[in-house]
Amino acid sequence: MLKRPHYIALGLAALLTLMVLNLPARATERLKLAIGSIFVPLFGLTSTAQQLPSSVGNLLITRKELLRQNEVLRIENQQLKLQEARAENIERENARLRQIVGWQHQRGWKMKLGRVILREPANWWRSVQIDLGAREGISNNLPVITIDGFLVGRTASVGLTRCQVLLVGDPNCRVSARVENEARDTGVIGPAGPLEREFVELGYLSRNAILKPGQDIVTSGLGGIFPKDVPVGKIVDSHQIDFGFQTLARVRLGANLNSLEEVWVLLEK
Repeated sequence: MLKRPHYIALGLAALLTLMVLNLPARATERLKLAIGSIFVPLFGLTSTAQQLPSSVGNLLITRKELLRQNEVLRIENQQLKLQEARAENIERENARLRQIVGWQHQRGWKMKLGRVILREPANWWRSVQIDLGAREGISNNLPVITIDGFLVGRTASVGLTRCQVLLVGDPNCRVSARVENEARDTGVIGPAGPLEREFVELGYLSRNAILKPGQDIVTSGLGGIFPKDVPVGKIVDSHQIDFGFQTLARVRLGANLNSLEEVWVLLEK
């Protein structure tokens, strides 16, 4: 059973409905627009609120996915670094080869490239073996230099496919050398000690030789084996011996004899 207030409300609704139905068409359209302008934004807000969780859900990435993407980026970064390192190595190798070709052309020497294949355990620091022999035109007493032109030693004990190289500092590999100073002092590079492989001694120098640390030492071309002006190293220090009648200089070799991998053998022209 409806109560009195309900009847009143129902009557007012019916009266309002009749009034709206009897309004002119133009007034009805305006009323519809007014009602729409009130309720449509509410409907839009409701729709947006319903869509918001879905949009936020799409934007949020799980921790597992972030870790996966981070790992992918890390691997790509390592690959790029590796490619960059390879490109730098190739550039250095090309520069080295250009230097070798230019240096060889400037000197006008005929050269053979050999690889170090063995170091003799009993004579580790004084000789190595390379993969060149008589088959490649190698003979005894040929000069051997590093890739960038520093003196290494001379060939000896040549076989068919390999040969021994006596290194600078070996007692059987003496080298006539010259100091690059105004006096152009000359001496002989003799044996080196086993504890300082990067150094050799330059003896038989004049007591008046003007020696300074950093001066270049090159071959003099007077020994009959090594051609003139092959770089040997630099003076470290010097002192007088034999009661002041001779000067002995310590020379740091330009060639790293402990890490030789490739060498040039200078063939006879």
